[in-house]
Amino acid sequence: MKNLILYSCLIAGLITACTSKETHQVQEDNTTPVVNSSGTKISFPKAESANFFQTENIAATSLMADITAPAKVSATVIRSEEGASGNIVIFDNPELSGNYTQLLQHLTMINQIQNINIRQRKTELARMQDLQEHGAATGKDLLESQTALAMEETNLINERSAIIEHETKLKAGGFEPKQLRRAPAGTAYIICDVPESEINKVKKGSSCTILFTAFPNEKFTGNIDDVADMVDQTTRMIKLRVSINNSTGRLKAGMFGTVAFGLSEGKNLSINKDALITIQGKNYVFVKSGGTSFERREVNVGDQIGDRIIAYSGLKNGDNVVIKGVMQLKGLSFGY
Repeated sequence: MKNLILYSCLIAGLITACTSKETHQVQEDNTTPVVNSSGTKISFPKAESANFFQTENIAATSLMADITAPAKVSATVIRSEEGASGNIVIFDNPELSGNYTQLLQHLTMINQIQNINIRQRKTELARMQDLQEHGAATGKDLLESQTALAMEETNLINERSAIIEHETKLKAGGFEPKQLRRAPAGTAYIICDVPESEINKVKKGSSCTILFTAFPNEKFTGNIDDVADMVDQTTRMIKLRVSINNSTGRLKAGMFGTVAFGLSEGKNLSINKDALITIQGKNYVFVKSGGTSFERREVNVGDQIGDRIIAYSGLKNGDNVVIKGVMQLKGLSFGY
């Protein structure tokens, strides 16, 4: 009788244990996320599971690129104290200074030859032709007038050809000769080198911020005037020219600084780079749509600016985009 009682107790204990195990197993199954057939919506039975996924609330903001480039004040423009017709351009590079000076000399000669010498020779030739028709000049006199005009025309061609060399060197240094001649006093030109791989991220007319070594606690604002037409074959760098107001004269040719470029003007929605996944050429993010639910959305994205990626479509202001746990949601959504 005693043995029977012990046996019964043992069976009852086993049943109780099995029942507890089955109950525990059912509780574990209640933590399994629910995914719809298309994989676009995922929900978790328990809030603790959903809290694993970190999100960020997105909004349209102005973005500045994390692109900086070493720069130097390569030229400043000051007013002539001697009443010259043009302003004085001071270069930090003596060779460019020489090229610019010779360019101005050739331009002066072109103006002299074209507007004075050639006109005078043409007038003399017309007078000599009239004198010859009336028997007051010989054929030799007419030939000499024609030769004098031809020589002046040849001089004009030579002067124009000489300009090309100096213009080429100035452009290689990042300058536009015509702009230099028209530059108002109080202008400073900053030249910086940007890698060939980054040149698609800057454009003419964009604004930029400059920090100078001489003024570490002050930011200057300028505009990209031009992007050079050539790539340095050794460094694979391209020169950019930035103009900046220097009416106070504080910036001196040769000063060093750093230029930071903004790649986007205006406001755009952007996402953290860790939020984006790419599957078969399409881009997706996961948006928290409720306390324990997530939704997969296809997005159209643009440039990456630092750690941010511009999102053109698929999202709206106020969306909570997942930035941590994205790979786990990807596995649930796509099944791998």
